[in-house]
Amino acid sequence: MTAYTLKRLADEAELRALSATYTRGLDRQDRDLVRSVFSDDATTHYGTFRGGPDEMADMAMKALSGYRTTQHFLGQINLTITGDEASGEVYFQAFHQHGADHFDRFICGRYIDRYARRGGAWLMTHRTEVVDWTRTEPIADDYFTKRPETVRGTRDRTDLSYRPEEA
Repeated sequence: MTAYTLKRLADEAELRALSATYTRGLDRQDRDLVRSVFSDDATTHYGTFRGGPDEMADMAMKALSGYRTTQHFLGQINLTITGDEASGEVYFQAFHQHGADHFDRFICGRYIDRYARRGGAWLMTHRTEVVDWTRTEPIADDYFTKRPETVRGTRDRTDLSYRPEEA
């Protein structure tokens, strides 16, 4: 393998990790993780919301706080890297179960991103959320009632993923 190929693979891995960190932050309600993937001068566009990285992280925590649970899945990630700049299209599926209003919401779409290498590390400089389809339906889930011994996830830093040595 050439040095160019190895560098390209390392860059792609680092860029993909940004989206994985971002979605983990959303699902664990970890504002610092969400914020960590953005450069200080980043911009974001989520429908009616446009703002910088701090405002975006605050908005996400507030918007997701009404849900009992969320889970974001990443699909194909298409990247174009040119030196210390890159762009990407990141497919996602998001599941949200509302706590008080008793509905499940599915949102599927793509993030259109721009990245820059800053201080030797990749960061997002812009993210736009493109929603391709959604579905909302009543909650029809008695799994946990029938299986109380299930190890349950939490939406904060008490989640087992923060303590893998205890798994």
